This record gives sequence, C-alpha cells and structure tokens, in this order.
Amino acid sequence: METGAITDYIDVAQMVLYAFWIFFAGLIFYLRREDKREGYPLESDRSDFVQVVGFPGLPEPKKFVLPHGGGVRYAPRQEAEESYPLAAEPAGHFPGAPLEPTGDPLVDAVGPASYAMRPNVPDLTHHGTPRIVPMRVATEFSIEPRDPDPRGKRVYGADGKAGATVRDIWVDRGEPQIRYLEMEVDANGKIVLLPMNFVRVKGAGLRINVVSIRSDQFANVPTLANPDQITLREEDKVCAYYGGGHLYAFPKRSEPLL
Repeated sequence: METGAITDYIDVAQMVLYAFWIFFAGLIFYLRREDKREGYPLESDRSDFVQVVGFPGLPEPKKFVLPHGGGVRYAPRQEAEESYPLAAEPAGHFPGAPLEPTGDPLVDAVGPASYAMRPNVPDLTHHGTPRIVPMRVATEFSIEPRDPDPRGKRVYGADGKAGATVRDIWVDRGEPQIRYLEMEVDANGKIVLLPMNFVRVKGAGLRINVVSIRSDQFANVPTLANPDQITLREEDKVCAYYGGGHLYAFPKRSEPLL
C-alpha cells in the first residue's frame, strides 16, 4: 500500500474530504435553522392561510436577558407578535399581489411607511439613562461656536413651502451626534421630530429642507408620549412616516414613470 493508505481503497486524504463534506452539510443545516429565529413561520396570503416553515424546522427558542431590568426575550418568539390594523388591500386577485393603501398611507403605515412593533421603552445608555434626548435635557452638549445653530430656523417641505420652525436639537448620548431636530408645526402647533437623515441644509442662511414630505404633512408626524424622550417604537414610527413620503407624499411618486 502507498503512504497514507488505510486500505487499498481508502486513504487519509479521502477521510479528510468526507469529514469536510459532513461538517459542511451540518453547518448549512445549522445556519438555515438559525436564520429562522426572526420572521418565521411565514404567513401565506393564500385562501387557506397556511404558515410556511420549510426545511429544516424552527430551532429551539433561545433566551436573551435584556440589560437594565428589561426582562427577557425569546427567539423564535413564544408569544404572538403585536401588530396594527392594515389599511391596505391587494392590487390583484393572486398570491403575492402588491398592497395598495385604502387611506392616508403615511398615517396608516403602509408600505415604506410601515414600522416594527418594537418595545415601547427608550433606548438606554450603559448607565441606564435615556440615550436620545433634547439638548435642554442633555445640558452637557452644546453647538460648536463656529457651526451654524439650526434652532429658530424655518423648515421647508418638498413643495418648497415652510411648515415648521426648529425649537431644539436631540442628541445621542451614546454616540455623540445629532439624531433629530425638534420643530413646532405651523398648522396646529404640534411639537414633532425630524430625523437628521431626512434633512438637507443649503446655503449660508441655513435653509432646512425636507424632500420626503410636503410642508402640510408636518402636521401628522407622530408625536411622543414624553416630550423629553423617545421610545424605540416611536423612533420607528417617526422615521417610517418620513420614509413613506418618498413614495406617497405626491401622487406622482407612486405612479409609473412611463
């Protein structure tokens, strides 16, 4: 027999190759189970409303202990997921048909304006304090004197009209940066937030533009339960409202190009 041969037909190289195949197959099986911890079982919109899991099945629930006494979470979930009414209907009578809003899609959270039902508690720092707060609360933060201060500036919508005025700046204590601009809406006096990701600043006069929604739509931005902090769910709702405007703020945005 040649060097490394165990028998006339099997040698060490073959055994290593077979071991790798077995390991790789097991790895694929493990990863396919682990990626089903979130979002499964899938809910089919077929007439019999079946739940789709596929092969392999769901993994055993894994327990996660949240910091600061936030309780425990399991993945996959052991309880029914919280949801909100869907104000939309299928565009066609076939499985997988796109949904068309039946009301105001920004308010009804349809399509890009939808959001996840995250815990209704604020994100916390390592010290257990609310992470995203206005500068009137985070008094250790200030605007660099050489930078323009947006407070008191007018906010313009995608229609080119002013619809609100900036009142304060919300900062992230964990990653020092501006997260939101707090503004007062002209139409109804509501105090709402504007995510910095949706802000476009132009000119030396600091013109604050929002290209996602119209100026009159500032009036319906979701408000906060606590004026000095924002919860995880409220963050998603606020950002989803502006995000949905990229498709629904003007009728032409959701129409075909041709």
